[in-house]
Amino acid sequence: MSYKNLWLLMLLLAGGMASAQKFEPGKVTTAELQQSVYAADTTASAAILYKKGRSFFKYDHNKGFSLVHEYQYRIKIYKKEGLRWADFKVPYFIGYQTLANDRVAFTNAVTYNLENGQLVKTKLSGEGKFKQEVNEFWGEASIAMPNVKPGSVIEFTYTLKSEDIGDFPVFNFQEDIPVAHAAYMTEIPQFYRYKPTKTGFGTVKSEGKVANGFQNYVNEYKQTLNMSYQQINTSYIAENVPALKEEPYVDNIDNYRLAVQHELEKTVSSDGLEKNYAATWEGVAQTIFKEDKFGKELKERSYFEPFLEPILKNATTDAQKATAIFDFVKRTITWNGQYGYLTRKGVRKAFDEKSGNVAEVNFLLIAMLNYSGIKADPVLLSTVKHGIPVYPTRTIFNYVIAAIALDGKTVLLDATDKNATLGILPLRDLNWTGRLIKPDGTSTEINLVPETASKETVNMMAKIESNGKTTGKVRMVKTDYNAFWFRDQHGQQAPAQYQEWLENQYGGIEISELVPDRSTDLSKPVAETFNFAAQSEVIGDKIFVNPMLFYAADKNPFVLENRELPIYYGYPFQKKYNISLEIPEGYVVESLPKSIKLTTGENVGNFTFNISSAENKIQLSVSQEINLAIVSGNFYGSLKEFYQQMVVKQNEKIVLKKI
Repeated sequence: MSYKNLWLLMLLLAGGMASAQKFEPGKVTTAELQQSVYAADTTASAAILYKKGRSFFKYDHNKGFSLVHEYQYRIKIYKKEGLRWADFKVPYFIGYQTLANDRVAFTNAVTYNLENGQLVKTKLSGEGKFKQEVNEFWGEASIAMPNVKPGSVIEFTYTLKSEDIGDFPVFNFQEDIPVAHAAYMTEIPQFYRYKPTKTGFGTVKSEGKVANGFQNYVNEYKQTLNMSYQQINTSYIAENVPALKEEPYVDNIDNYRLAVQHELEKTVSSDGLEKNYAATWEGVAQTIFKEDKFGKELKERSYFEPFLEPILKNATTDAQKATAIFDFVKRTITWNGQYGYLTRKGVRKAFDEKSGNVAEVNFLLIAMLNYSGIKADPVLLSTVKHGIPVYPTRTIFNYVIAAIALDGKTVLLDATDKNATLGILPLRDLNWTGRLIKPDGTSTEINLVPETASKETVNMMAKIESNGKTTGKVRMVKTDYNAFWFRDQHGQQAPAQYQEWLENQYGGIEISELVPDRSTDLSKPVAETFNFAAQSEVIGDKIFVNPMLFYAADKNPFVLENRELPIYYGYPFQKKYNISLEIPEGYVVESLPKSIKLTTGENVGNFTFNISSAENKIQLSVSQEINLAIVSGNFYGSLKEFYQQMVVKQNEKIVLKKI
């Protein structure tokens, strides 16, 4: 197939295109300024009336092609909460080794207001433009628009110039405020092939065509020359895009934002020579493993050899060896919070300095495990806040952990968190799938989502007094990820601070004799006990008691009518409550809630509520199970109703009557 025909095939796959809405910068209308609400969403604090982006290439005789990204915005501010859009920030990369830093420049920034019926413009001065270095890899350019208030319309343009042609910045058609119209144009010379990927829910209409491109450039003799070539121009348009709003149980809201991104797949030189990049997972794995800061670093061992013998002196099984090495790495080298699957200063230096990025920490772990005879391989992954690795790309990964074979099972390890154990990863790692890669470049998909339920068991014995005061004792036990979460959140808290948090968590009950978990053996469950005092309602000669007391859920977390986003729990879980209540002397049970068993269907969620009374005791057994870490958005209606019935049942009252 000819080069041109291949491009035409790509165009046919691009889809149809709606007519573009006309937009003229600087032509803000009185009607836009008079708008008091956004018609499609009257709750919106602001709306993007128009957003336009264009990505194109510039040629330099010495450096070759670079990328230029231009963006234009028109934003209407409706409410005080929308004023944050007047402080606009743009991140840019500065951590290249061989390329110049990215550059950002703002222009044509104007605020429009209606004052006494007249349109008034306020231009941004140099004092409203800022740049700062966030860290060694990222900078941030920002503007603070002048004279902005509810009712204002702001406009600005910014340009991002980059010598990195590997990836375009993601173009978001959807924001956390509504977008009336968004248009994006890419102009890609014939020398480059990119994979466009759409994310999110909604429609983006696109159209592509082959066009003539040209560049004027100055050669080494200061002569102005012209280069002509074919290029593919693709337009993307989305209209009336609703705001993307945070919802409960979402892993990373950006995973579901309507957007398009481009990653370089191939370059083609003027004489037809092709160079392929990440087109398959195997290609991704091989490319990454060949990096000196990856494969070579895994072979270093002389720096840790003297430490292995004392570490393993009491270990006889592979599980004991793996645990001993894992604990040693967690004690010895502290994660500095930096992500990435490549080392930065090198494992040896990180070991000497006792601090390193995620690759340096876990490469030390992998190298020590392999040297001790336990086969260990790196697993590439994308953390929860970074995105879902759906398509083969080099840039989707930002993290690396270890995998070992133990008792016939693949066990995952991450030594960046002091509370992690064999098979229990930091919650940031639990993001769909990872990629285990071997020295020969082959790779295997690894499921990162836990399948075994983490448990929480509460045993309570309590006594109800005639004035409604309820006192008792609780013993709580948490396992696996529930235990890990508890240790991460509360393991370093002072007992008094944790007790205050616990009292607030349970609606202001009084807690005493708290014995929090302080075990250093992370393989064991978390266990704690405490005494409590709570209050039940007394009306006349009756006492109304919530059978679950302060453990009852008071509201349904799912309130939207419909939902497209998956429901993300992170891991399956099971909660069990065994509660024994002693009723006061002189009272009898007038009524009890009915026992019930609920299910969502398809074994996604189950709930049982069994209650009975005998003499002066009430026994309650409650179990709640969610058996999947991630539930499809198609199941939202069933799950919402399941939670609603649970909440209603948990808040039905025991009625005690005085005799």
